[in-house]
Amino acid sequence: MPTVFIAGSTGYLGRHLCREYQKRGWSVRALVRDSARARHTGLVADAFVEAEATCPETLTGIMSGCDLVISSLGITRQRDGLRYQDVDFQANINLLQEAIASGVKRFGYIHVLNGDKMTNVALVSAKQAFVDCLVSSPIESTVIAPSGYFSDMSDFLTMARAGRVWLFGKGSHQINPIDGEDLAAATAQTIASEKDWLDVGGPDIFTHTELASLAFDALGKPAKISYLPDAIRRCALWVLPKITPLSFHGPIQFFLCAMGMHMVGEQHGCKSLLDHFKQQRNA
Repeated sequence: MPTVFIAGSTGYLGRHLCREYQKRGWSVRALVRDSARARHTGLVADAFVEAEATCPETLTGIMSGCDLVISSLGITRQRDGLRYQDVDFQANINLLQEAIASGVKRFGYIHVLNGDKMTNVALVSAKQAFVDCLVSSPIESTVIAPSGYFSDMSDFLTMARAGRVWLFGKGSHQINPIDGEDLAAATAQTIASEKDWLDVGGPDIFTHTELASLAFDALGKPAKISYLPDAIRRCALWVLPKITPLSFHGPIQFFLCAMGMHMVGEQHGCKSLLDHFKQQRNA
């Protein structure tokens, strides 16, 4: 039975990856901080390994016998005094070095679509710097770059619930967000095919205006959409890093940058964003 080591296992996608690989008959070894807490939250794995990816000395030997390592490790909001560079870059470097030392055959990494176009965004630049190291390393690798998760679309539902959705420009930029379960399946299939890269999204492509309308449809409310000049978005991208701490502007900077471009990946999966919105409407 092949063994996969999953870092970021307690996160949104990590949980789906653990379940997906168990369904495929793999032995799943999950990296966690606290195994008792991980079990209590319902994380499914064949083995739990307690270690800190930010502390390389705790990683020695934990990937022994593994055929594959997948990391979805990263932070969207800074906490515990850790920076994006500490986690999205250095912690993944620590994992990569241990994988190489342990003779792991392949390293899979969950990146961001258009990461090479957002290197001015701290959250993304740390991920991109790791990808640059990964693809030049001696280990075989697969990079999965999703357009966005269903869960990332909650801002549209939140605004719709409040009565109005605010968009930038003409609202014409496109995105095809993907459900976590569908993304885990696409990840496993891509790695099984030994591909080195996949820009991936969900089955349906929406403009931002269509996303806003979908959120109102899910709530059963008439659509009220207002459009702000795109100059406001660009101004915020320039001003926020100068007047707010990185812990505040980091995720906002990523959101604003992504809103200014098409985020469309190869279409995978079958889950419906409308159904997801309907499930979340009373949350």
